[in-house]
Amino acid sequence: MALIGKIREKSWLLIVVVGIALIAFILPELTKGSTPDFGPGSVDGEKVNPELYNQRMMEVGMMDEQQANQQQRPYTAQDQENSQDKAWGSLVEDMMFDKEYEALGIDVSQREADAYLYGTDGFTVMPDLAQSFSDSTGKFNARLLEQRIKQMEESSDPNEVAQWEQNKRDLRKQRKTDKYFQLIAQGVYVTDLEAQDEYNAQKEIKSVSYIVKRYSEIPDEDIKVSDDAVKKYYEAHKNEKKWEGKAARTVKYFEIAIAPSKEDIQKFDTDLEKIKTQFQTTKNDSLFVLANSDLKAFSSTHDATFRPEGDPKARQGMTYPASMDSVFKRAAIGDIVGPYADQGVMRLAKVLDFNKYSLKARHILISAQEGDTASFVKAQRKADSILVTLNKNNFEEYVTLFTEDPGSKDKGGVYEDFLDYEMVPEFSKFIVDKPVGTIGSVKTNFGIHIIEVMDKKVVNFPVLALVQKTLVPSQTTLDDAQNESYDMLEMMESSISKVKGNKAKLEKFEELARKKNYFVTQPILIMSESPKVSAFQTPMAKDKILKLAYDRGAEVGMLCSSPIKDGDKYIIAIIESISKKGTPDFDNVSDRMKAEVMKELKAERLTKMLLGSKTIEAAAQKANTTAADAEITFANPQFPGSGYEPAVVGALFSGLKDGQMTLPLVGEQGVYLVRLNKTAKAPVADNYNVEKQQMLSALRGNVQNAIRQAMYEKSNVIDNRKFNSLGLTVD
Repeated sequence: MALIGKIREKSWLLIVVVGIALIAFILPELTKGSTPDFGPGSVDGEKVNPELYNQRMMEVGMMDEQQANQQQRPYTAQDQENSQDKAWGSLVEDMMFDKEYEALGIDVSQREADAYLYGTDGFTVMPDLAQSFSDSTGKFNARLLEQRIKQMEESSDPNEVAQWEQNKRDLRKQRKTDKYFQLIAQGVYVTDLEAQDEYNAQKEIKSVSYIVKRYSEIPDEDIKVSDDAVKKYYEAHKNEKKWEGKAARTVKYFEIAIAPSKEDIQKFDTDLEKIKTQFQTTKNDSLFVLANSDLKAFSSTHDATFRPEGDPKARQGMTYPASMDSVFKRAAIGDIVGPYADQGVMRLAKVLDFNKYSLKARHILISAQEGDTASFVKAQRKADSILVTLNKNNFEEYVTLFTEDPGSKDKGGVYEDFLDYEMVPEFSKFIVDKPVGTIGSVKTNFGIHIIEVMDKKVVNFPVLALVQKTLVPSQTTLDDAQNESYDMLEMMESSISKVKGNKAKLEKFEELARKKNYFVTQPILIMSESPKVSAFQTPMAKDKILKLAYDRGAEVGMLCSSPIKDGDKYIIAIIESISKKGTPDFDNVSDRMKAEVMKELKAERLTKMLLGSKTIEAAAQKANTTAADAEITFANPQFPGSGYEPAVVGALFSGLKDGQMTLPLVGEQGVYLVRLNKTAKAPVADNYNVEKQQMLSALRGNVQNAIRQAMYEKSNVIDNRKFNSLGLTVD
């Protein structure tokens, strides 16, 4: 029986466990003062100011939350984490680049900042500002921007004032950054010799015949690699840059899914059929939906019009599967369609009505102030005077002259492919009720609209009331999955504790998982300088993996202390490796080094096979393969079907003459034997300006990424935020 089952059997033990847990929860709070405080982290040895980080985090979080609200979506826990990361990245970059700005004397005066903001003195207006502060002609209007800035500066809302102050700082920072990268870009150059080399690398062509014996042709089991050979390779190569380690930890895991059982599915289907029968006969659709649906939403108006998935104007959540379009359009009012699967849920849809027409119309808006009777009377008089001479031939011209709707003015006043609920009711009703070609006026809260009905296309989209249900595991199924996870962990702890050696423990972990038909994932890599875990659904699961990897006393082969719940699954995890910065431990690189030794031994065997033949054809026959032809350039060091082979291609361009054959060449994918048949020299060129400009553009285009990457490496950025939040001590 699982450990959780044993605890249930002995309630006195449960009380003791809860008591201990409470003490463990309280103790960290009581002893918090004695825990070392590493701060949020450091940049080039300088600690990041916690207060400054918290302030930046609050500012970024506030802006991100506002943006989420504007997009009508929730500001989730993941969004909060992303905001924190943005704040951290912003602060780190400030600390790195401020030193550069100071050293180079880069600053931004108030006059320069204003010119940068308003697009004067040679600057171009930033695209967002040009779009947000444009006049009716679509051109940037500096006065509108000035008014908005004054409004923010004088606002009684402290958040708005703070936002403007932050915007000013961001503006200056962006201008400093632009100047810095422009300065660096000016120092990037390409010499005439480099351009000539690039031209020759692209244009000189080597026509070759070759054979390749790939390493994969020799089964790994045919090559015996001894432990001594791997250790010898380790001693010879451990200090090479290729093998240099970073402080990191890796964790392996497998998942135990929490999925509905057959019994759960049967009960769900039975319940759904009962609901369908009741839905058909209910006299109050609204109350029924609210009582029975997981999604508590109901409307009997055309606002509840649904479109098929893939329809370009479909609204999120207001769709049905495209494959069911004909089913819905053939249904009668009162019919129940379903149950049918839709985006992971089951739905029953009751047809309440049909939205029959996709509409097209054009209009001229004479604006009036809502609630101002005189304003509407004046607007109606103007509309009546326009209607006297208006017809379908001059309608577009009159739109240009009279309309006060900027959203449709440039389109001749036309709105097309809309359903009635997308416009104000009076506007839509006129178009639905009147025949195509009708011109008339109607009053809405925006003013008086002069409308021409242009088209009414029959679409027959259903208006639906939905009962939505999600199949979830029953409590019995949840208990079974929990018991299974505890049983599995208990069995693993017992078996792995009897095994000696880190490698043997990890092999036992995989063996036991396979026996139970669980798949062990590729290891999760966690970098100590910036610990992040992204492979899980819930923050709690991510934190527990971090605690497993970095808790005091953590060692290779250590299992999680209890199954880790992560949404619809349990995780069983084990520490696979612990590596420190610098020369790697043998255990952490032994498998990769064994692969290198095996590759060398295969290369030796294949080299011997290809030696001694005087022609490519004879070598191909001896090696039981066929020769192939190819045209090779130095700029693209590849053989067809073999991939990137710079060492082999380099040998062809290092003095080999036409007609000569190389010795066996050891490459990335295998061992090659190559005959150079003919060299086509690069045509003589008057200059190499094209190559020079291409190389210069590529270098300058990569300046920002290259500089940022170099700065991060040089500055040794340490991110302790996660360690601090989990109370972990960093070595």
